[in-house]
Amino acid sequence: MTVRAWAELLRVSALFTVPGDALAGAAATGRRPDRGTALAVGASLCLYEAGMALNDWADRDEDAVDRPHRPIPSGRIAPGAALAAAGALTAAGLGLAARAGRPALAVATGLAATVWAYDLRLKHTPAGPAAMAATRGLDLLLGATATGAAKTTTRRGSDTPPGPGVASGPGPSPGAGAGAASASAGGPGPGAAEAVRGRVRGALPAAGLLGAHTYAVTAVSRHEAQGGSTTAPLAALAAVTALGAATLRERCGRGPEGPAPAAERGRAAEALRSHPTRATPASTTPRLLLTALTGTYFRTAAGPLVHAALNPSPPLTQRAVGGGIRAMIPLQAALATRAGAAGSGLAVMALAPLARTLARKVSPT
Repeated sequence: MTVRAWAELLRVSALFTVPGDALAGAAATGRRPDRGTALAVGASLCLYEAGMALNDWADRDEDAVDRPHRPIPSGRIAPGAALAAAGALTAAGLGLAARAGRPALAVATGLAATVWAYDLRLKHTPAGPAAMAATRGLDLLLGATATGAAKTTTRRGSDTPPGPGVASGPGPSPGAGAGAASASAGGPGPGAAEAVRGRVRGALPAAGLLGAHTYAVTAVSRHEAQGGSTTAPLAALAAVTALGAATLRERCGRGPEGPAPAAERGRAAEALRSHPTRATPASTTPRLLLTALTGTYFRTAAGPLVHAALNPSPPLTQRAVGGGIRAMIPLQAALATRAGAAGSGLAVMALAPLARTLARKVSPT
C-alpha cells in the first residue's frame, strides 16, 4: 500500500513525459545526446517528482474536500514526508545538473525556483498556466545547455589554435592563466559562453512550442475537479491545432546556432538540382516521420479535448488533461525529428506505450 501511495503522489505514469524534454533540447542544438544529456534527464526527473510531491503537500486542505482519495488526505502519506521528499528531490536534481556544468545548473536553478513558486504561490493565480509553461520550456533548455557541456569547459589551449603573436611551443602562452583557471574551476571562457548562448538560441523555438502546449493543458486542468468549462477545452483544441501546424513547418537553412551561411545554402540547392533523386530519400523519410509524429500528437490531445468541450464533466475534463500530458511525448518526438534527430524522436516515441499502460493503473493527473 505504501508503494502504491507514493506512486500516486509522484504521478509515476507521467514520468515518461519527462526524458523527451532533454532529448528534444539536445536535438535542437544539433548535437548527439551525451553524458550531459543523461545528467539533464536525471535532473529533470528529480525536479518533476519534487513538483508532484510539493503540489500535493500544498493542496492537502483543498484535496481533503475535492479529492479525499489522494495519498495525503487519505492518510496514506504524512504531509511532512511529502514535503521532505520534495526538498530531497530538488537537491538531487540540482546536484545532477551541477555535474553537467554551470550553465546547466543555472537553468536547473531557475526551473526549480519556478516549480516551487508555482506550487506554493502561483498555481491558483492568473499566472499559473504561464508558470507551468515556463517549467517545460526551461526543462527543454536544460537539455540544450547540458548537452556538449564537457566540450565547452575544455582548456582553451587544447582546442583552439594560438592567436597572432602567440607562441605555439610547450610553455604557457601569455594570458592563458586566467582562461585555464576558469576552465579548471568549471567556468566557461568567453568562447564557451558564446557556444552556450548559441545552443540556447537554437532551442528557444522548440521550448516555446512545448511551453505553449503546457499552457493550454494547464488551463484545462484548472477545471478538472468541478468541470463546467467549455471555453478552456475549446481554446486548448485551437492551440493544439496551431502547434501541430507550427511543428510541421521545419526550419529550413538553419543550423543549431543560427542561419546557415549563404554559400552552404547555395551548395545544397545546387546538389538538389544536380541530383534530385539522390537527395529525395534523405529528405523524405524525416518528413514522413515528422508528419506521422505530429499526427499522433494531434490525435492524442485533440480527441479528449473535443469530448470535454461537448460534455465538460469532471471525468471528461480529467481525461482531456491526461491526454494532453501524454501528448507531450509525440510532441517532443516531433520536435527532435524536425531538428534532424530522427533517432532521438523514435526513442522518445517508444516511451508512449509505457506511459499509456501505466496510466491505466496510476492517474497522471
